[in-house]
Amino acid sequence: MAIALLKEPPLTLPTELGPYRRKDYESLPDEPRCELIFGRFYLSPSPSVPHQVAVGIVYQFLDRIAQTSGGLALPAPADTPLFDHSVVQPDVLYFSAQRRGLAVDRIGGVPDLVVEVLSPGTARRDRGDKLALYARSGLPEYWIADPAERQIEFLVHQKGRFVVVLPEGGEYRSPVLAELRLDIAELWRNVQERLGR
Repeated sequence: MAIALLKEPPLTLPTELGPYRRKDYESLPDEPRCELIFGRFYLSPSPSVPHQVAVGIVYQFLDRIAQTSGGLALPAPADTPLFDHSVVQPDVLYFSAQRRGLAVDRIGGVPDLVVEVLSPGTARRDRGDKLALYARSGLPEYWIADPAERQIEFLVHQKGRFVVVLPEGGEYRSPVLAELRLDIAELWRNVQERLGR
């Protein structure tokens, strides 16, 4: 089967679903890494070192919380089917203790939190198609981390869309997941130390 792989999403969201579905995604080889978004395949380029360091730090932070709360944190790649037309591989996933059962052998539902770390090759997709997809799926919380700017956008699902939640005094407290409290400066300090900059 010949498959059209897109490297960049269109400037506007497509009004119709593409031709591919989950069964098509599952028949693909493991390489190259790609995602199925609104029925279209998107090729994922190899991430940069700052991207991977930020993913590792965020994953470790969420994993420590998961160990004490009974939840589960997972780093990419982990196929996350949201609809028949969309299977994504978020950079980091978090399931609360109450929804831990959605991730046993495979991901079987929408996580409580998805974190995407921006890189030049994926930034437009993370803030465009994936943002819309996550809102439609009912994802409770979405973080967009930007290692170049050393900032994180905290987005919480309300009535079918995301709203921005601002940290207070340098600390983010999730209004959705009581166990999540993040010292933002410390997170970026850890990233900077790992990068040796």
